[in-house]
Amino acid sequence: MIQFINVSKEFQNGTVGLKNIDVKIEEGEFVFLVGASGAGKSTFTKLLIREMLPTEGNILVNGKSINRLKQRQIPHYRRNIGFIFQNYRLLADRTAFENVAFSIEVLGTHRREVERKVNYALHMVGLEDRKNHFPDELSGGEQQRVAIARAIVNNPQIIIADEPTGNLDPETAKGIMDILNDINIKGTTIVMATHDAGIVNRASHRVLELSNGELIRDERQGGYRLGLI
Repeated sequence: MIQFINVSKEFQNGTVGLKNIDVKIEEGEFVFLVGASGAGKSTFTKLLIREMLPTEGNILVNGKSINRLKQRQIPHYRRNIGFIFQNYRLLADRTAFENVAFSIEVLGTHRREVERKVNYALHMVGLEDRKNHFPDELSGGEQQRVAIARAIVNNPQIIIADEPTGNLDPETAKGIMDILNDINIKGTTIVMATHDAGIVNRASHRVLELSNGELIRDERQGGYRLGLI
């Protein structure tokens, strides 16, 4: 599904984002990406969504090199990827329903199909009764659930989650993880960058640990043990 082959990324100021990364993530896996700040997690995810290109190496998704995508092909590629961010990134002047709908309306989806897909996505995250509320009328956990609904509404093959529980209390974070695990069980591949040791230790999913741009640990059922093998 996802393969990094000898991938390195060096920025113009000489900073090394990633160094000689070789890793393969299979379809349907749930993978935690861990490491201290500056370890390379953001570089990894930005390369995967083709926000930037590697300095060296190749990235394959479904067997095809995303390095070679033309600029006009990138939006189509991203339709198969859902994004979940720590700070939600919701539109303040749109309801929960409208925030989720916007992501597929821009694709030209028919109005009836938009309504069906959005209602199903909101049902998946348990927010049917809050769909007409604006972001400032929702709790942090509810806003993050809207963000998850937006990420899954187009039934993507891959979800990339960047610290999705970082701003949430432990109980709310657990609820968010329950939702992500349910989505993963249905077959969606999830790559989640996180600093939350408790979540990583409880889940026993695969763990990729980065340090100074290098992959220093790849455990099939790992825990959050930075720098410790």
